[in-house]
Amino acid sequence: MNELSLDSTELNGRWRFDWLLPALFQPRRAFARIAAAETAVWQTPILILVLTGLIRTLVNGSVKAAANLAAANSGAPPPGFEYYTPEQQAQLQQAMAATSGPVFTYLLPAVVTVLGVYLGWLILGWVIHLGLTLMGGRGSSRQALNVVAWTLLPFAIRDVVRIAAMWLTGQPLTALGLSGFAPASDGNLAIYLTAVLGLVDIYLLWHIFLLLIGVRAAEPLSRAKAWSVVLLVVIASLLIRALPALIAAQFSGLTVVRPFF
Repeated sequence: MNELSLDSTELNGRWRFDWLLPALFQPRRAFARIAAAETAVWQTPILILVLTGLIRTLVNGSVKAAANLAAANSGAPPPGFEYYTPEQQAQLQQAMAATSGPVFTYLLPAVVTVLGVYLGWLILGWVIHLGLTLMGGRGSSRQALNVVAWTLLPFAIRDVVRIAAMWLTGQPLTALGLSGFAPASDGNLAIYLTAVLGLVDIYLLWHIFLLLIGVRAAEPLSRAKAWSVVLLVVIASLLIRALPALIAAQFSGLTVVRPFF
């Protein structure tokens, strides 16, 4: 029996916390196990991602709440406040009070984080499976979902790093990833490019590296086909994930007439 031979117990276990470090630092052996698993083994990395994402969201919310409280205590109005009509000033104050509550600070971001983890993993897994199938692969969607889930672990490490940074500095994080290289202008293209570059960092490159290893472990495809599928899917994912920032920028100048909560 060689070192990659696996017994049925190892293949069929659902919760595999013992695979966490190997998946990150010994990926070839680890993804051979993951690709050979006969049942769903995605639960462990998805649970880790949800937990780190929720902690990051709570820490970020507490930092922003402290910043809002400090701004309110300082008595300094927002920029351009003096040019608003009395009705608009009242509406803005109501909106600021509503959006600084726990619903907007903690609950909604937490829900978005959990949905983002699950939907992001599912969509990425299905698209990877579709791409591999078009390239001649014969693996199952379960196999693709298993592999993709474990390749997302670097983002959990990124969450831990961001949690530590916010906790130590007491400040929300800005200029994430390579966003500092975006052109300093106010156009839509600059906003979109900033959002795209903000998603690019060493953890994304780590994820791509693991995804390449996982794809080749799951499917006997050539290196060129594996690279094609992975890069096309990752680039498309980045472009789509940057769209909310562009959409939010279009609505940033609107006045909130009535708070939702």
